[in-house]
Amino acid sequence: MSTAVSHTSPDRAPVDPAEEWDAWRAERHRALTSPTGNLALVETRWAPAGEKPDVEEARAGRPGTVTVTTLRRTDLVTGEPEHGLRFWDADAPAIRHFDRVDAFPYDPAWVLEASYTPVPGARRIAFEHIRDNGGSRDLVVPGDITLTVDGRAYTLSAFDDDGTLLLVFGDPTNGDTTYGAGRFLFVRRTDDEGRVVLDFNQAFVPPCGFSDQYNCPMPPRQNRFHLPVEAGEKLPVFRDGFDTQH
Repeated sequence: MSTAVSHTSPDRAPVDPAEEWDAWRAERHRALTSPTGNLALVETRWAPAGEKPDVEEARAGRPGTVTVTTLRRTDLVTGEPEHGLRFWDADAPAIRHFDRVDAFPYDPAWVLEASYTPVPGARRIAFEHIRDNGGSRDLVVPGDITLTVDGRAYTLSAFDDDGTLLLVFGDPTNGDTTYGAGRFLFVRRTDDEGRVVLDFNQAFVPPCGFSDQYNCPMPPRQNRFHLPVEAGEKLPVFRDGFDTQH
């Protein structure tokens, strides 16, 4: 496996990586259970082609716990923009039944440095999406991430998520100890534009693991590791037999 990354810096005090990870876990729990967190999404509603929904009309008469927001995507067939609404409920059943997200113990060996090669103008590659009738959507991949894990070289595609590199990856733990559709990881840039850090301890269950109203991209073939990535989040845990995929 590639060399683990040091958490020290010449111009700041050393950071205890385990404490940093504990703080990340606490923030994840807070974000998931927030009024517009992953667990709060109760409905995604798409407007008829060519129409834009009325947010105020959609919000009228709903409880004070409900927030309504807009979203947009491209129709896979026509290429035209589609407009929709998302309904978030701070008192959603998923929030009331949520207990925690199980995770592997922190492992510094899974904090890896990798090379990053920007692609001039970026490029678009097809990511298959679940709950999108088996279709795929082109997403912007601004560069290539290359690293060696357990003696095998990989060239990974992380797409651009509002200016942040988001890696969608799979490994043999999926469907067993981790979420079946793969996991997500935000890629950390460094002062050297040719180097990035992949801290798999912060790999997380995608939004579709918390609400069936999300549509998540699947890991492309080049982002599937041959060995188990036993780091990061495993699966959400709910009380009283609650199932988000209802």
